[in-house]
Amino acid sequence: MYKTTTLLGETFSFHSLKEIMAKANEERSGDELAGISASSMKERMAAKQVLADLTLSEIRNYPLLSPDEDNISELIENQLEAAVYEIIKNWTVAELREYILSDQHVSDDLLTLSQGLSSEMIAATAKIMSNLDLIQAASKIEVQTTCQTTIGQKGVLASRAQPNHPSDNIKGMRASLYEALSYGIGDAVIGINPVIDTTDNIYTLLHETKNMINEWSIPTQNCVLSHVTSQMRAIEKGAPADLIFQSLAGTEAGNDSFGISLPMLDEATALIQEKGTAAGPNRWYFETGQGSELSSEAHYGIDQVTLEARCYGLARHYQPFIVNTVVGFIGPEYLYNSKQVLRAGLEDHFMGKMHGLPMGVDVCYTNHMDADQNDMDNLSMLLGTAGVNFVIGVPMADDCMLNYQSLSYHDIATVRQVLGQTPAPLFAQWLEEQGITQNGRFTSKAGDPTIFMNLT
Repeated sequence: MYKTTTLLGETFSFHSLKEIMAKANEERSGDELAGISASSMKERMAAKQVLADLTLSEIRNYPLLSPDEDNISELIENQLEAAVYEIIKNWTVAELREYILSDQHVSDDLLTLSQGLSSEMIAATAKIMSNLDLIQAASKIEVQTTCQTTIGQKGVLASRAQPNHPSDNIKGMRASLYEALSYGIGDAVIGINPVIDTTDNIYTLLHETKNMINEWSIPTQNCVLSHVTSQMRAIEKGAPADLIFQSLAGTEAGNDSFGISLPMLDEATALIQEKGTAAGPNRWYFETGQGSELSSEAHYGIDQVTLEARCYGLARHYQPFIVNTVVGFIGPEYLYNSKQVLRAGLEDHFMGKMHGLPMGVDVCYTNHMDADQNDMDNLSMLLGTAGVNFVIGVPMADDCMLNYQSLSYHDIATVRQVLGQTPAPLFAQWLEEQGITQNGRFTSKAGDPTIFMNLT
């Protein structure tokens, strides 16, 4: 593919779809590191102009990574619903954007449309959207999923409680979880990132989280975020797991670097359906994040936004309960400052929703980035208005095990209060029964973890 355009008297030439897609990105330090970004704002605008005029069939007919070379490309290609694609294949990217943003098209329309869209088409649309476009479009899409409970309803902001501990100490994790529950956090999942990735430790942590759920009759689900093979061994041993977890990349080589493959994910799917402890059909938890393919030298010169969209193409094959991008976790090599983190969070959320995914975001940053907690407050509010399915909370916004900054439990409670949102219905009812809320508002018990402790 060779395209040229003239902008303000200057002619720009692009020699491939890969180049157009990369240079149409908003400024991204990861693309600069890879040497594929636009050299100026003017070139970026020229690339956006060219991209907007491309048809969806052109994007499909010029694959960035051939299905013959990459099984993620093959999977995404095979997902396309032929009948839907035939209707829209001659649309330009600009026309797709207009359809998505139109007031005449609601959630069901967009979810039907998404069946005929590849991940690259969705990424292309995100590149020509403003931040407000991304918020408006995502806010229209409702994706409900069911594990032990159901989340994703309009007006619901669910949350993951992340009670990590630097030595996987059970008492320390319990203390963190008690605080989370006292603020109404944990309705999406109680999910622990373990330090020790062994079968026995994963087995212990799954039992501990399930025991706490049963002890307090908490309407939620448990998960331990270790490598999928460690979880599989623990589940085979009898550990009670509602969800099974894995991080994903957008290329086959990227997933190889994670130590996973499609057959392995298929095997894990069969196992959690057979031996998992959840009642509902959606039993996967996936995490993603812009830049992981570049860090493993598995990006093939493709920009990080498009690669992130391909992660969602992979995820939707498995009909997960929850998916989240860990938006600022990798660091300034890929997202340099708060502006880039904010943009990436909105892009990822929109692209996930347009794939029909129950999309969440870990609103986070590392301490060597040009960002601070106020930036995270801003992003969490924007995502709340965009209808994010869930966000993640840690004590005092500081993960003492993973050493990064996220949202605190009370931050999430505040976003709900300001935006008039609620926890998942069954969890909201449980909070009333525990006396933490009354008629949807916090009581004096809120924020007091000792209500879950036997102090006698």
